[in-house]
Amino acid sequence: MYAITGITGKVGGAAARTLLDAGLPVRAVLRDAAKAAIWSERGCQTAQADFSDPIALSGAFAGAEGVFILLPPVFDPSPGYAEARAMIAAVRQALLAARPAKVVCLSTIGADAGRPNLLEQLGLMEQALSDLPMPVAFLRAGWFIDNAAWDVGPAQMTGLIPSFLQPLDRKVPMVSTLDVGRNAAELLRQDWTGQRVVNLEGPQRVSPDDIAAAFARLLDKPVRMGAVARGEWEALFRAQGMKNPIPRMQMLDGFNEGWIEFTGEVRKGTVGLEDALRRLIG
Repeated sequence: MYAITGITGKVGGAAARTLLDAGLPVRAVLRDAAKAAIWSERGCQTAQADFSDPIALSGAFAGAEGVFILLPPVFDPSPGYAEARAMIAAVRQALLAARPAKVVCLSTIGADAGRPNLLEQLGLMEQALSDLPMPVAFLRAGWFIDNAAWDVGPAQMTGLIPSFLQPLDRKVPMVSTLDVGRNAAELLRQDWTGQRVVNLEGPQRVSPDDIAAAFARLLDKPVRMGAVARGEWEALFRAQGMKNPIPRMQMLDGFNEGWIEFTGEVRKGTVGLEDALRRLIG
């Protein structure tokens, strides 16, 4: 039995479907019991557990051959990442209590950057879970191509997509969530000892200009990127409702300046840019 958190999202859902398609048993770990029916219909066991509840999580993980941890993202964190720290502590307590045979955690490029930025929340997770008594793998994924879901509307309506990734021709390690989920499922089926880190990006690196060109081909209309000036970011993010936009800005700086990057060997996915964008448009 493989326990999958984040199953209602793209990555967790892809991991679960990959395991189910291989004929393997899956336990869907859900925060919202109302979303259990669709996974029950697919043959999953279901367990309700919130990342604030280590007892419920330990029950959801109990008896599992492998557990996939997808920490709910906090895009507007409190200073010091109190929200992420609390969830990480609950996950650690639950895994120590349940003792599954192995654990795969979704992490990120930049988790080991060593400089303040939004992604260090997953660096904190790696630190907290690295000494667990069972094998643990951290799947460090590149920038999600699926973030371009926010670009579909502007591409269709105006043909101008605002970009915080700059310069516009700078290629960034990106990956489809479908590739991430499939690789998470593959790792859950493998055996290893101790801790391992797996870096994952797509078949080719992608620039904002590449995304605009792909949208132009798929929509059959002119599409271009427009760089949002660095000096406008904080006011714009606060106008969108963010209370603490600095970590997000630091993350974007890390990609733009090149200090958020993979270290070590990088595994390549198979889902290309146009295929990923076609799914978003469709």
